[in-house]
Amino acid sequence: MSQDAAPLPALSLELAELAVSDLARSAGFYERAVGLRRLRETADMVELGGEGGRPILRLTESRDARPKPADAAGLFHVAFLLPDRAALATAFARLANAGLLTGASDHLVSEAIYLDDPDGLGIEIYRDRPKSEWPYADGRLKMATEPIDQRGLVAELARDAALDAPAPAATTVGHLHFQVGDLDEARAFWVDAVGLELMTTYPGALFMSAGGYHHHVAANVWRSRGRKPAPEDCARLASFEVTIPAGTLATTATRLDAAGVAFERRSETLLAREPSGAIAVMREPAR
Repeated sequence: MSQDAAPLPALSLELAELAVSDLARSAGFYERAVGLRRLRETADMVELGGEGGRPILRLTESRDARPKPADAAGLFHVAFLLPDRAALATAFARLANAGLLTGASDHLVSEAIYLDDPDGLGIEIYRDRPKSEWPYADGRLKMATEPIDQRGLVAELARDAALDAPAPAATTVGHLHFQVGDLDEARAFWVDAVGLELMTTYPGALFMSAGGYHHHVAANVWRSRGRKPAPEDCARLASFEVTIPAGTLATTATRLDAAGVAFERRSETLLAREPSGAIAVMREPAR
């Protein structure tokens, strides 16, 4: 980012859209496994969110879409942020009982559990630690991947906890993690063009955010270095919506243009394809 380009002061991820091979199967999975609830649906689309909340996930059907090649650029995982540790404990117990967990980690700033959806798309479910507890080293946020405290997490469950309880209304898309072909390209898009700040690095990965969050976006080359985005006949993250602060749409467009990023402006919305192939739909808050 040029020295005269101020970073975005805030950002929120609103709605992730996944193209899936079987709409009914995937909608049922996100209800049963993740705890989301159907909030709106048509013949070819289902939107889900926490019970009583707003839509955070849109599923559209790309009939018979094939799985994304493991080494292709694309979605690594979509991460659903829960409001507290008790909700994470419920999700952990539900997924462990169903044999769906693929991992569980303590990242110092958060606790997270992992699984894959029926098309092999990665999912993270997590809760943040209070920001006052986030560790820093040499002025930079410190993150790691350590074993989660399973005993302490399960202790959060009430004796009569219902493991099929819905995700809370306050559940959001906390961050998106991409597989990319080149970290410099990812940094050029997200930092130089969009205006995020680099919060920390990990071998082969970048973590970027606005407003001091640990990360709204991550990018890695662990399996995808030098690879191009997966073909569009694969199950994939098709698009995602980003709310940027009021009054920043014009400066974001200027920054994108200066960085040489192709984008389309539709009324009060900017659309740009990020390096792993999904469309970022950026807009200011509704008035």
